Amino acid sequence: MKKDEKAVIIDKLQESFTKSNIGILTNYRGLKTVDLLELRKRLRAANGKYEVVKNTLANFAADKAGVSQIKSLLNETTAIAFGFGEVRDVAVALTDYARTSKTPLTIKGGFLGSHLLSPQDVITLTTLPTRPVLISRLMGQLQAPISMLMGQLNAPLNGLANVLRARMKQLEGGSN
Repeated sequence: MKKDEKAVIIDKLQESFTKSNIGILTNYRGLKTVDLLELRKRLRAANGKYEVVKNTLANFAADKAGVSQIKSLLNETTAIAFGFGEVRDVAVALTDYARTSKTPLTIKGGFLGSHLLSPQDVITLTTLPTRPVLISRLMGQLQAPISMLMGQLNAPLNGLANVLRARMKQLEGGSN
């Protein structure tokens, strides 16, 4: 491979490192072409992509992109699943594929921003609720104190209204 071809590959990898929300490094040894095509299809559906990389070129690209913490994961055969949407989606697509396809695909680790992820961290990401669920839970937690305060403020008025209704019923019942 010529030097200018390597530079183009490094620039493309750097762009992927920079634009992605998450990167999950895998050892793809033993995967057939059909398996790689299926995995890429699943990751595209999750707003991600899967790139087989040369470790030395990935090292240079990681340095340029500011994610040099992944250098320890760049050994043996390496492919990186880059995620550009929801962080959880790519992790779920990759781990589901590894579990259901019975291929020898193994997760080495990954990065989330500037944080290095262990293989267990990647699996933990898959157990998190989706973003809309987390937002709705947060909104519920934010609304709970306000609802409780409104209930406390309305309680005396509700009590007075109930007493007045009861008295009106008494008066109506006694006049007949």
